[in-house]
Amino acid sequence: MADTKENILWTALRLFARNGYAAVSVSKIAGELGITKGALYKHYKNKQDIFDSIIQRLYEADAERSKEYKVPEKIFDDEPLFYRDVAIENIRAFINAQFRFWMEDEFSVNVRKMLSLERYRNPLMAELYQKVFAGGPVSYMEDVFREMMKQSVLENDNPKQLAIEFYAPFYLLLSLFDVSSNNKEIVELFESHVEKFIKEHINRTRFSKKHNRKDVRV
Repeated sequence: MADTKENILWTALRLFARNGYAAVSVSKIAGELGITKGALYKHYKNKQDIFDSIIQRLYEADAERSKEYKVPEKIFDDEPLFYRDVAIENIRAFINAQFRFWMEDEFSVNVRKMLSLERYRNPLMAELYQKVFAGGPVSYMEDVFREMMKQSVLENDNPKQLAIEFYAPFYLLLSLFDVSSNNKEIVELFESHVEKFIKEHINRTRFSKKHNRKDVRV
Protein backbone atom coordinates (compact mmCIF):
# COMPACT_ATOMS: atom_id res chain seq x y z
CA MET A 1 0.00 0.00 0.00
CA ALA A 2 2.83 2.35 0.85
CA ASP A 3 4.38 1.65 -2.57
CA THR A 4 1.13 2.59 -4.30
CA LYS A 5 0.93 5.89 -2.45
CA GLU A 6 4.55 6.63 -3.34
CA ASN A 7 3.98 5.72 -6.98
CA ILE A 8 0.99 8.05 -7.13
CA LEU A 9 3.04 10.94 -5.74
CA TRP A 10 5.95 10.40 -8.14
CA THR A 11 3.73 9.87 -11.17
CA ALA A 12 1.76 13.00 -10.39
CA LEU A 13 4.92 15.04 -9.92
CA ARG A 14 6.34 13.91 -13.26
CA LEU A 15 3.08 14.80 -14.98
CA PHE A 16 2.94 18.18 -13.23
CA ALA A 17 6.52 18.89 -14.31
CA ARG A 18 5.81 17.96 -17.93
CA ASN A 19 2.33 19.40 -18.44
CA GLY A 20 1.77 21.81 -15.56
CA TYR A 21 -0.36 21.29 -12.47
CA ALA A 22 -3.54 22.76 -13.95
CA ALA A 23 -3.44 20.50 -17.02
CA VAL A 24 -3.22 17.23 -15.07
CA SER A 25 -6.39 15.64 -13.71
CA VAL A 26 -6.84 12.87 -11.17
CA SER A 27 -8.07 10.72 -14.06
CA LYS A 28 -4.84 11.38 -15.94
CA ILE A 29 -2.73 10.39 -12.92
CA ALA A 30 -4.75 7.24 -12.33
CA GLY A 31 -4.65 6.34 -16.02
CA GLU A 32 -0.88 6.76 -16.11
CA LEU A 33 -0.64 4.29 -13.23
CA GLY A 34 -3.23 1.89 -14.61
CA ILE A 35 -5.48 2.22 -11.57
CA THR A 36 -8.96 3.61 -10.99
CA LYS A 37 -9.70 7.01 -9.49
CA GLY A 38 -11.29 5.18 -6.58
CA ALA A 39 -8.03 3.36 -5.90
CA LEU A 40 -6.18 6.68 -5.97
CA TYR A 41 -8.64 8.27 -3.55
CA LYS A 42 -7.78 5.60 -0.98
CA HIS A 43 -4.38 7.32 -0.66
CA TYR A 44 -5.06 10.99 -1.46
CA LYS A 45 -8.24 13.03 -1.03
CA ASN A 46 -7.77 14.91 -4.30
CA LYS A 47 -5.16 16.45 -6.59
CA GLN A 48 -4.48 19.25 -4.13
CA ASP A 49 -3.70 16.67 -1.46
CA ILE A 50 -1.07 15.14 -3.75
CA PHE A 51 0.41 18.56 -4.45
CA ASP A 52 0.51 19.42 -0.74
CA SER A 53 2.32 16.15 -0.03
CA ILE A 54 4.92 16.99 -2.69
CA ILE A 55 5.60 20.41 -1.18
CA GLN A 56 5.69 18.99 2.35
CA ARG A 57 8.32 16.48 1.26
CA LEU A 58 10.33 19.30 -0.29
CA TYR A 59 10.26 21.26 2.98
CA GLU A 60 11.24 18.18 4.96
CA ALA A 61 14.23 17.54 2.69
CA ASP A 62 15.31 21.17 3.11
CA ALA A 63 15.04 20.88 6.89
CA GLU A 64 17.14 17.71 6.85
CA ARG A 65 19.92 19.45 4.91
CA SER A 66 19.79 22.41 7.28
CA LYS A 67 20.31 20.05 10.22
CA GLU A 68 23.08 18.18 8.42
CA TYR A 69 25.04 21.35 7.68
CA LYS A 70 24.15 23.09 10.96
CA VAL A 71 22.46 26.14 9.49
CA PRO A 72 19.11 27.65 10.59
CA GLU A 73 16.03 25.68 9.60
CA LYS A 74 13.45 28.37 10.32
CA ILE A 75 13.05 32.10 9.75
CA PHE A 76 15.02 34.51 11.90
CA ASP A 77 12.10 35.45 14.19
CA ASP A 78 11.67 31.79 15.18
CA GLU A 79 15.31 31.06 16.07
CA PRO A 80 17.40 34.28 16.24
CA LEU A 81 20.13 32.73 18.41
CA PHE A 82 20.89 30.10 15.78
CA TYR A 83 21.42 32.80 13.16
CA ARG A 84 23.97 34.52 15.41
CA ASP A 85 26.09 31.39 15.73
CA VAL A 86 26.12 30.03 12.17
CA ALA A 87 29.63 29.53 10.75
CA ILE A 88 30.73 30.67 7.31
CA GLU A 89 32.13 27.17 6.66
CA ASN A 90 28.66 25.72 7.22
CA ILE A 91 27.06 28.22 4.86
CA ARG A 92 29.61 27.29 2.21
CA ALA A 93 28.89 23.56 2.55
CA PHE A 94 25.12 24.08 2.76
CA ILE A 95 24.76 26.27 -0.32
CA ASN A 96 26.89 23.90 -2.41
CA ALA A 97 24.71 21.00 -1.26
CA GLN A 98 21.59 23.02 -2.06
CA PHE A 99 22.83 23.70 -5.57
CA ARG A 100 23.52 20.04 -6.23
CA PHE A 101 20.11 19.12 -4.82
CA TRP A 102 18.22 21.45 -7.16
CA MET A 103 20.41 20.43 -10.08
CA GLU A 104 20.70 16.66 -9.69
CA ASP A 105 17.91 15.32 -7.48
CA GLU A 106 15.02 14.04 -9.64
CA PHE A 107 12.37 15.06 -7.13
CA SER A 108 13.58 18.63 -6.75
CA VAL A 109 14.23 19.05 -10.47
CA ASN A 110 10.61 18.11 -11.20
CA VAL A 111 9.33 20.47 -8.49
CA ARG A 112 11.36 23.27 -10.05
CA LYS A 113 9.95 22.53 -13.50
CA MET A 114 6.39 22.36 -12.16
CA LEU A 115 6.59 25.68 -10.33
CA SER A 116 8.35 27.33 -13.26
CA LEU A 117 5.45 26.36 -15.53
CA GLU A 118 2.70 27.39 -13.13
CA ARG A 119 4.03 30.64 -11.65
CA TYR A 120 2.69 32.63 -14.61
CA ARG A 121 -0.75 31.01 -14.46
CA ASN A 122 -1.63 30.82 -10.80
CA PRO A 123 -1.00 33.52 -8.15
CA LEU A 124 -0.67 30.88 -5.40
CA MET A 125 1.95 29.04 -7.44
CA ALA A 126 3.75 32.33 -8.07
CA GLU A 127 3.80 32.98 -4.33
CA LEU A 128 5.17 29.50 -3.67
CA TYR A 129 7.81 29.94 -6.37
CA GLN A 130 8.95 33.16 -4.68
CA LYS A 131 9.09 31.46 -1.30
CA VAL A 132 11.13 28.52 -2.57
CA PHE A 133 13.36 30.07 -5.24
CA ALA A 134 13.55 33.84 -4.90
CA GLY A 135 12.36 36.05 -2.05
CA GLY A 136 12.47 33.27 0.53
CA PRO A 137 16.12 32.26 0.07
CA VAL A 138 17.25 35.88 -0.33
CA SER A 139 15.52 36.92 2.91
CA TYR A 140 17.01 33.91 4.69
CA MET A 141 20.52 34.75 3.57
CA GLU A 142 20.01 38.45 4.29
CA ASP A 143 19.32 37.55 7.92
CA VAL A 144 22.33 35.23 8.03
CA PHE A 145 24.65 37.86 6.59
CA ARG A 146 23.30 40.62 8.85
CA GLU A 147 24.03 38.52 11.92
CA MET A 148 27.46 37.58 10.58
CA MET A 149 28.25 41.27 10.22
CA LYS A 150 27.18 41.88 13.81
CA GLN A 151 29.57 39.11 14.89
CA SER A 152 32.31 40.57 12.64
CA VAL A 153 32.45 37.40 10.55
CA LEU A 154 31.75 39.45 7.42
CA GLU A 155 32.76 43.00 6.62
CA ASN A 156 30.00 45.56 7.11
CA ASP A 157 27.88 46.02 4.00
CA ASN A 158 24.26 46.01 2.85
CA PRO A 159 23.08 42.48 3.80
CA LYS A 160 20.21 42.41 1.32
CA GLN A 161 22.46 43.46 -1.53
CA LEU A 162 24.95 40.78 -0.50
CA ALA A 163 22.20 38.16 -0.37
CA ILE A 164 21.14 39.03 -3.91
CA GLU A 165 24.75 38.95 -5.09
CA PHE A 166 25.25 35.60 -3.37
CA TYR A 167 22.13 33.95 -4.80
CA ALA A 168 21.97 35.38 -8.32
CA PRO A 169 24.45 32.87 -9.83
CA PHE A 170 22.57 30.03 -8.12
CA TYR A 171 19.54 30.50 -10.38
CA LEU A 172 21.44 31.62 -13.45
CA LEU A 173 23.59 28.48 -13.37
CA LEU A 174 20.56 26.25 -12.76
CA SER A 175 19.06 27.73 -15.93
CA LEU A 176 22.29 27.05 -17.82
CA PHE A 177 22.30 23.51 -16.45
CA ASP A 178 18.89 22.87 -18.01
CA VAL A 179 20.41 23.23 -21.49
CA SER A 180 23.95 22.04 -20.73
CA SER A 181 25.55 18.64 -21.17
CA ASN A 182 28.47 19.49 -18.88
CA ASN A 183 27.17 19.16 -15.33
CA LYS A 184 30.66 19.14 -13.86
CA GLU A 185 31.47 22.54 -15.32
CA ILE A 186 28.24 24.04 -13.92
CA VAL A 187 29.01 22.73 -10.43
CA GLU A 188 32.59 24.01 -10.60
CA LEU A 189 31.40 27.45 -11.70
CA PHE A 190 29.01 27.67 -8.78
CA GLU A 191 31.52 26.46 -6.21
CA SER A 192 34.05 28.95 -7.58
CA HIS A 193 31.49 31.73 -7.17
CA VAL A 194 30.93 30.75 -3.51
CA GLU A 195 34.65 30.73 -2.78
CA LYS A 196 35.16 34.10 -4.44
CA PHE A 197 32.22 35.61 -2.57
CA ILE A 198 33.55 34.47 0.80
CA LYS A 199 37.04 35.74 0.07
CA GLU A 200 35.71 39.13 -0.95
CA HIS A 201 33.42 39.66 2.03
CA ILE A 202 34.87 37.80 5.01
CA ASN A 203 36.35 39.90 7.82
CA ARG A 204 39.99 39.00 7.29
CA THR A 205 41.26 40.71 10.43
CA ARG A 206 39.00 38.65 12.66
CA PHE A 207 39.54 35.47 10.65
CA SER A 208 43.33 35.80 10.74
CA LYS A 209 43.36 36.39 14.49
CA LYS A 210 41.13 33.39 15.03
CA HIS A 211 43.52 31.13 13.13
CA ASN A 212 46.70 32.84 14.37
CA ARG A 213 48.09 33.37 10.90
CA LYS A 214 47.65 35.85 8.07
CA ASP A 215 47.98 33.56 5.09
CA VAL A 216 45.00 31.37 5.95
CA ARG A 217 43.00 30.09 2.97
CA VAL A 218 39.30 30.95 3.16
